Amino acid sequence: MREVAARAGVSIATVSFVVNGSRSVSAGVHRRVTDAMGELGYTNNVVARALASKRTRIIALLFPALEQRLGGIALHMFMSAATRASELGYHLVLWPTGQTDDDVRELVSGRLFDGVLVMEVQLHDSRVEALLELDLPFVSMGRTSQNDRVPYVDMDFEEAVEQALDHLQSLGHRSIGLVVEDFAGTPIVGYGPTARTEDAFRASTARRGLRSAVVTSGQSAVGGRQAAHDLVEALPDVTGVLMLKDDATGGLQSGLAATGREVPRDVSVVLLASSRAAGAATEPTMTTLDAPGAEMARLAVEALVARLDAGAGAGAGAAAAATGAGSGAAAGAGAGAGIAAGELTQVLLPCVLHVAGSSAPAPAPRAS
Repeated sequence: MREVAARAGVSIATVSFVVNGSRSVSAGVHRRVTDAMGELGYTNNVVARALASKRTRIIALLFPALEQRLGGIALHMFMSAATRASELGYHLVLWPTGQTDDDVRELVSGRLFDGVLVMEVQLHDSRVEALLELDLPFVSMGRTSQNDRVPYVDMDFEEAVEQALDHLQSLGHRSIGLVVEDFAGTPIVGYGPTARTEDAFRASTARRGLRSAVVTSGQSAVGGRQAAHDLVEALPDVTGVLMLKDDATGGLQSGLAATGREVPRDVSVVLLASSRAAGAATEPTMTTLDAPGAEMARLAVEALVARLDAGAGAGAGAAAAATGAGSGAAAGAGAGAGIAAGELTQVLLPCVLHVAGSSAPAPAPRAS
C-alpha cells in the first residue's frame, strides 16, 4: 500500500479510502490510485479488507427454485442488479435458496454478506419475516401482504391490469380471460405477482361489468395449449386474453387455433409484465405491458446500498446520492426523487403498454 501511495502521490490513508470505499475521494485522486494499483499489480485482499472494516461489501440476491425460473425478466433483473452494485463498490452474488426462514437464518449466521436482496416474493414470505427479525439490511424486489416495515421496489401489477383492460375494452372486447402460472406444488405458492394480478383482474372486470374467467397454465407450450382449452370451456365467447406466462404464449395460440380461433382475428392477447423481445417471439407479435425489471433491480440495489452506507457512517449526503428511488407508494416517480438515509423505501414502477399485432377490434359475436 505504501508503494501505491508513493506512485500516486497521495497518503496511505487515501489509498485505504479508495480500497475500502470507506470515504469518498475526488474522481482524479481515485483514478490516480487505481492506475497506480494497476501499474504495480496490486490486488485487494477481500478477506483482509472485511476483517479490517467489518464489512464484506458483498450483497446476496436470494433466488428460490433457481433451476426453473432464472430466465427472461429475472435474468435481466439479476444483471442490472449486479452491474449497479459494482458501480457502487459492491459485489453481488446469486444465492439460490429454499423458501423457509431456516435458509435465511443459515445464510445470515455466516455473516458473509452486508445486505440482502429478495426475489420471487410471496404474499406471505417467511424469508422476509426472518430478515425483519434478524435485523439484517435488506430490500425486497416484490411486496408481501403486510408491508408496514418492509422496504421494497416492485412492479405495479394492479395498474398493469387496468392498462391492459382499458386497451382491450377500447377495442370493444367485453369477454376477457386471464391466464396465470400454476404454482401448485412449487416452492413459491402464493407468488405475489400472480396473486396481485388475479385479484386486480377479478375486481376490475366486475367493476367494468365484463364477462371474465381465470385459468392457470403449466410450463411451456403444453401448458399454454391446455390453458386455451380450459379458457374456452370456461368462457366460450372469449375475445380477449391477458397472459402472465410468457413461455406458454405459443401454446396458447395453437390451443386457440385448435378451437377455430385465430389471434387477433377472433381473440386478442396482451402479455403482462413481459417484454418486447418476448412479444416478438411469436407471429403475430404480441402486444405487451413491458416490465421495468432492470429499473426495479437498479433501484433496489441503490436503496440497499444507501442503508448500508448510512449504517456504516458514510453520511446522509452519500447515502442520498446512492439512490434514485422515492419513498412511499409512488408509482413511477422513483427514478429522480431520491431518498434520505433512514427512510423506508417503498416504490412501485409502472409497466409500459406496447401495442403490436396481437390486439385488434373485437369480432362480431360467434354463431351459437
